Amino acid sequence: MKTEKLKGLDISTGKSKGFAFDTPPDLPKAHQSMLFVGKRASGKTLSCVNLLEKMKYDRIFVISPSVKSNKEYMDRLNLNPDDIEDDVDDITCIDRVIAKIEQERDDLEEYWDKLARWKKLNRQLNEGYMLNDLEDEDLLDLFNPITREFDKPKHKYNGRVPMTAILFDDVVGSMLFTKGIRRLNKLTIYHRHIAPFSEKGGAVGTSLYFLIQTYKAQAGGISKCIRNNTTSLVLFKSKNENELKDIQQECSGEISEEIFYKMYDYATSKPFGFLFIDFHPKDERYRFRCMWDELLLPEEISEKEEIKINGLSKDAEPSVQKTA
Repeated sequence: MKTEKLKGLDISTGKSKGFAFDTPPDLPKAHQSMLFVGKRASGKTLSCVNLLEKMKYDRIFVISPSVKSNKEYMDRLNLNPDDIEDDVDDITCIDRVIAKIEQERDDLEEYWDKLARWKKLNRQLNEGYMLNDLEDEDLLDLFNPITREFDKPKHKYNGRVPMTAILFDDVVGSMLFTKGIRRLNKLTIYHRHIAPFSEKGGAVGTSLYFLIQTYKAQAGGISKCIRNNTTSLVLFKSKNENELKDIQQECSGEISEEIFYKMYDYATSKPFGFLFIDFHPKDERYRFRCMWDELLLPEEISEKEEIKINGLSKDAEPSVQKTA
């Protein structure tokens, strides 16, 4: 094949980032759309709460009917009671959550506006402007009658864009996943663009965390749209061979079938163990993990039936019979 370059038509990536927030080095990017797949009592809620704690979200919304029964874990997230939606058959719960994220955007834009006006006002006063020369709106909005000063505007996140997340737990089969699936699909597609800023570009956005027992369902389960927009996958031990095969095939672009099953068996052999696959890792070394704290490095997996990871070795046979 011969090729010939055309001048001036190369693609410029620009400065925009697909993941808007800086997260700790060893943690996934944000915003996320992450799936936790595992049977009941496999450890989905425990593992998710551990990650959410470390991601340092400013505000976490929970859509789940089981918040009270998972109180021990949920209390660790210091949730605002107003940020919990426990009626998952009310499909407008998503609209209420989005409205609260948009309010965060409005509060921040108001702060930015007041801060700019406050800086201008102080500059004018330093230049000798008289009060009669200043804007009446600025005087009314920025003057504090208690301190009798033009106090600097305050914002609960000090002018920083808040990082938000929505946790969906025990919602499969609900009205939200049947009648409301179009709302949920739209949220998944546009989650990074929720609450856009009016002038500066970008958006507050939000991360999505889905805790589910089955990867695919005839009705009321995770839609193909949500699966296709997944940025990370957390996979617990499964006895459903067909489901595991489906997951392996959808991950085939990231890893071979043989290596997938070896890593899966290694990761899920531990108590509450899971295989974590990051489809958009910060570094290739962080693409696969056993739980959150152990990197799985495919180049360290030999061609023999042995896994060598982080200096440890373990004989492993795939727990699911592979098809020819």
